[in-house]
Amino acid sequence: MTFIGAANAAEAYAQTAVGGAHGGMEGLLGSPIILLVAMLAIFYFLLIRPQQKRQKEHNRMLENLQKGDTIFTAGGLRGRVTNLDTTVVTMEIADKVRVKVNRSAIGGLVSKGDVAPEKESGKES
Repeated sequence: MTFIGAANAAEAYAQTAVGGAHGGMEGLLGSPIILLVAMLAIFYFLLIRPQQKRQKEHNRMLENLQKGDTIFTAGGLRGRVTNLDTTVVTMEIADKVRVKVNRSAIGGLVSKGDVAPEKESGKES
């Protein structure tokens, strides 16, 4: 028996042991291409798509900002919008204290429109 004949015999035995040349369902699920496509689909639906939805909602919120809205920044400042430019928002964080921040630094919207001033958490009669 030659070396090539032994290799062909081993290959034929391996194909019959696995379940034939095509392998049936095991061959389909074991295919690296199918597994790669399945992993990409899982990543898309669990990671990429929700992030895109959050980004669209955030952009929509930034476009719809108006004077009087209460916002917070990524740095933790919280205040009321007093002026809007294309890239800069002026917000009042205390009486007569105004800060200019970039629109990209705005973390989110606390409330729409003018709100009553917050009460102090001291003792009340």
